[in-house]
Amino acid sequence: MTSHREAPKISKDPVADNTDLYAFVSPDSPDTVTILANYIPLEEPAGGPNFNTFGDDVLYEIMVDNNGDGIEDVTYQFTFSTKIGNPDTFLYNTGQIKSLDDPAWNMKQIYRITRVQGARRKGKSTLLAKDLPTPPVNIGPRSTPGYPDLANSAVKTLDDGSKVFAGQRDEAFFVDLGSIFDLATLRPFENLHLIPTPKAAGVDTTKGFSVHTIALQVPKKLLSRNGSNPDDSSSKDSVVGIWASASRRKAAILHSHEDDDDEEDASSYGFQTGPFTQVSRLGMPLINEVIIPLGKKDVWNTVHPRFDSQFLQYYQSPELQKLLPVLYPGVFPNLAGYSKARADLVAILLTGVPSGVVPEFQNFTGTVQADYLRLNMAIPPRTNEPSPLGLLGGDVAGFPNGRRVADDVIDIELRVVAGATIPLVDPSFTADGAAGLLADGVDSNPIQAPNNSPFLSTFPYLPHPTPGYEHSHD
Repeated sequence: MTSHREAPKISKDPVADNTDLYAFVSPDSPDTVTILANYIPLEEPAGGPNFNTFGDDVLYEIMVDNNGDGIEDVTYQFTFSTKIGNPDTFLYNTGQIKSLDDPAWNMKQIYRITRVQGARRKGKSTLLAKDLPTPPVNIGPRSTPGYPDLANSAVKTLDDGSKVFAGQRDEAFFVDLGSIFDLATLRPFENLHLIPTPKAAGVDTTKGFSVHTIALQVPKKLLSRNGSNPDDSSSKDSVVGIWASASRRKAAILHSHEDDDDEEDASSYGFQTGPFTQVSRLGMPLINEVIIPLGKKDVWNTVHPRFDSQFLQYYQSPELQKLLPVLYPGVFPNLAGYSKARADLVAILLTGVPSGVVPEFQNFTGTVQADYLRLNMAIPPRTNEPSPLGLLGGDVAGFPNGRRVADDVIDIELRVVAGATIPLVDPSFTADGAAGLLADGVDSNPIQAPNNSPFLSTFPYLPHPTPGYEHSHD
């Protein structure tokens, strides 16, 4: 969660597995939008000697649709390359790593970033930068001393004014995975469950794990439809749809040396060929995880968002909506009796919310049903006590207006699926009292060394990863 090991096939290919996507107007640079695309779920920080890296054979992409047709208008493409300094050692590092070009770091990874204007495979491509460094993973106080400064040196500014970072980060998404997948148990309410136990505090299952993040901070004018800085929140031109993906070549050719009489270089054992094909994608949180059924999950990962209308029935009548009254008997009588198609979910998750539904807010992109984060770039960031419940908490700068790093999307989407937003589109319905209270009991990202706060106040916002030497899981 929000997209960790969410489908059978991609769960076996973690370097190409989208985990979380964030998009928000930058609080410290309000003329820009920050986009964070995470990959590689539940990284163990102590996982040496082959620590996690981006896939050299994966094409990572961040797409932006700025006219509501479900087709990307701007794409940022990232490709990576790993260079081994000394192939005659098993060590990731042979001494302290004090800089990004330190010879003691034996497995450096660099990347290039390309911007495509138009369709991502057919549009006009511009190379923005190459040979950009990623930081090493956070091993421990001896191998990676002064890690924050080391990682911060990998934040680069491009010629167009954008900032970019790619590397390991703390898994800052907070959720009680252990309870949710135990028959949808919510520990604060488990005394009301069909199989009751005393209620308890939530457990942050992702605490102490890491992810790999591709982070962009882009001037709004480079994303908007007309090339301007949006300032009218009521205008459709102020809204963009954002999603991320990972793609692989269609064919992999492996060379077997054991059947070859010739002595060849054993360091090369195969290659990939053919055009790229999408193997993972992510827009709104929890869609493939919770909304899409098991038999469709692998297909969903390969589909372009503009074809998402084929999954409409699962938004209109989500399985979790049916399960809640069964698993929590007597708690959701109104939800149990509601048989209409969920127009509120379709609006929130597939088209954006039109004007007039929520006062002073809209992020409507049009009638094309597509899964992506919809961000109204003209709504300024809320820097004074932003609500982790986003729009449900009266904060129009928060989820589902994009997604900020501290937005509690688990609690928000639990309440929405439970019927809290049905009255917005169907005044005849009265939401059950519990719908506005549901929570997994995990409300924020915990603080761990070397982080002194749950999140950073500046780009790339996600905290530095916890070191393998001293990390702990909740």
